[in-house]
Order: sequence, then C-alpha cells, then structure tokens
Amino acid sequence: MAAYCARSGIECEIYVPEYTSAGKVVQIEMYGAKVTRIPGSREDTSTAGKQTARSCYYASHNWNPYFLQGVKTIAFEIWEQLGWKIPDNIIVPVGQGSLVLGCQIGFNELKSAGEIENFPRIFAVQAANCAPLYQAFQKGLAEPVTIQKKETIAEGISSAFPIRGSKVLSTVKDSDGTVIAVKEREIWESLKKVSKLGFYIEPTSAIATAGLSQLINKGSIKPTDSTVVILTGFGLKATDKIEILNDKKRGKHNANKEDRN
Repeated sequence: MAAYCARSGIECEIYVPEYTSAGKVVQIEMYGAKVTRIPGSREDTSTAGKQTARSCYYASHNWNPYFLQGVKTIAFEIWEQLGWKIPDNIIVPVGQGSLVLGCQIGFNELKSAGEIENFPRIFAVQAANCAPLYQAFQKGLAEPVTIQKKETIAEGISSAFPIRGSKVLSTVKDSDGTVIAVKEREIWESLKKVSKLGFYIEPTSAIATAGLSQLINKGSIKPTDSTVVILTGFGLKATDKIEILNDKKRGKHNANKEDRN
C-alpha cells in the first residue's frame, strides 16, 4: 500500500502493531509513508485504524471491498502459469483469509467464463497459537470461535477475529478442502527446510509449507497431486525475528552440548 501510494503521489499513513518486524517497517518508511506503531495486538491496531478512518479513506484489505478484486488475480496467474490448467490443491496461510476469498472469486470467474470446469481444493493453514478458523472448522461451526491468542512467529496471520471468517469457512468447505493448524516448532522446522531449498521466506509463509507436510503425512494430499503452495512474504522482512529464533536455537544447542560434556 505504501509503494502504490508513493507511485501515485498519495499521502499515506500505515498503522502497525508495535512488535512488527523491523524489515517491514523500514520498507514502509522508505516509500515515504508515515508509520504509526500501536501498542498491543493486531486487533488493537485494527481498532485504531478504524477510529482514524472516520475522517479519511481506509484502505485496509480486511475491510475494503475493492481489495479482494485485486487478490483474485492470483487465481488467473496460477491458471496461466500452469498452462491454462488449475491445480488439484492450493495451500495458503490464513489470518483474515483474503487469499482464500480472492481465490474463490478468481476461480469462480474463470469457471463462469467457461475456462475451467472444476474448482481446486483450498487448504487454509493457521498457527496453532492463533487458530479461530481451525477450531471452528473442527467443530463444524459456521463462525470463527473466540480464542485466547498466544504469541506466534507467524506474525502476518496473527488475527484472532477474522472479519469475513464465516465466508472463509464456507469457501474452504465448498472447495472440499479443510482448515488445519501447525505448531510453532513445525513452522520453524519448515522454514529451515525451505530455506535450504533456496527459498528465504518469512515465518508466515512457512505456515503453508508446514501445512503441506502435515497434509501429505495425513494422506489428505497425495504426492502425485498438482499442488500450489502460496508463499506470501520474503524472509528479509522478518530477518530480525528469524535471527532471534536462530540465537535461541543455538543457545539451546550449546546448553545441551554442555550438559553432555
């Protein structure tokens, strides 16, 4: 949003949680936007943004009706890059669920246009420490459940109250997909594995790759299936958080080594 505003010459103020990774904040500031850090959770930040929106235009992807019309183009890109075919499965990290809803709109438009016959299964992945959609899906509920959110390294999807949660749940169900949750350890292990494959992604993206492993292990997805895993963020944006995790792991390893000695 800051980049688009910079290109268009529009004044921009971005509200972020106080704990947001430095790499993300620096990038926003370099585009010339004003950054306002809000103490507390993402929900506190959202509340502050809505209050300010009483006197200016609010471009939040969670509330703005135009945003999903942009996100839907990811469905067109997937279809095009797979040679005008759709995959069997799509795996996405989910907080508010805009990727799920964007895919739903895009693939529905392709189907309505007669370009595709089927709809890919959508698998939504949440962090176990913040999984209102997962808990609702497991209980067969139509609305997200109220949770006590815990800290997660997947900061980009740490949303306890998905605004369009009921639509996200119904979209996943209608696609014959499911909502799963992965633990912090699974996210970190997946982040390391994917990095060694040459993809330096942020922990929020590692949610999706951890989800892929879980789904294959459960037999929900076959290794022979055509599966697209959407990686939503580059690792440099979260390098400070990744470095902290690395230091903690190294400290634990050294402590274990000393115990053995």
